[in-house]
Amino acid sequence: MIDSENFTIEYQDQLKQVTWYGTSFFDGDPFNSFLKEDVSSRLFDKEGKEDFESFLHGLASTGFAEDNLNEILNAEINEEREWAIGESIAEAYLKEKHGIFWPWNMERDKRNPKASLPGADLVGFEINSTEIRLVLGEVKTSSEDNAPPGAMKGRGGMIHQIDELANNLGKIHKLLEWLYHRCKGTNYENYYKIAVTKFLDSGNKAISLFGILIRDTKPNHKDLKNRGKDLSVKLNDPTSCLLIAIYLPCSISDLYNRISGGQ
Repeated sequence: MIDSENFTIEYQDQLKQVTWYGTSFFDGDPFNSFLKEDVSSRLFDKEGKEDFESFLHGLASTGFAEDNLNEILNAEINEEREWAIGESIAEAYLKEKHGIFWPWNMERDKRNPKASLPGADLVGFEINSTEIRLVLGEVKTSSEDNAPPGAMKGRGGMIHQIDELANNLGKIHKLLEWLYHRCKGTNYENYYKIAVTKFLDSGNKAISLFGILIRDTKPNHKDLKNRGKDLSVKLNDPTSCLLIAIYLPCSISDLYNRISGGQ
């Protein structure tokens, strides 16, 4: 649980349909619990892992087969890459603070341990008292001293990628197809129908975009200010966009150690 006393808002602003803010976590037990519980659950896909292992154990009908299965399970490669940890922090934070629901854990689609999925880092639904909207977003993790860091700039940067999520119909098609197959036959199928219907009825504009920047530097409004201004002239109502810089109380390189239980 992320309580208000566990973090502080360093800066915030808005221009047209784009809002941005920077928030700092305080170090201590609540932050470590957030990493070990919420972030760890996303990073290691604990729910999917438990279901998978339980199913395989049901197939091992002999002691020999059980031993062979345990060899496979013990050979699991844990996710340690900084960008993957950053995405898990972003997902856990958005679920807790902004009510975003993730119908699928992206880790399950990484057949190659070194693979990165194309399209979008974040795919889900924003659900509140008045509507259900499609959520797409990007996550960047950076220790670079410059503000904004290079990860926010250029064709490979966050702002260009968010612009693509809003306006590139080919990319939107692929993401809608990907999400359809993961929602069909689940509790999220109705959310998908409502969100996509609203999106189509709005002229392909009713979408909530998120850009999350994970930092281990001092808070600096320059990380987001000009990027937010740039996006405000590229996005059209009713598209909304929220940019968030999350400033950590530890180095990015130390995150895996904290998540896995070390201090």
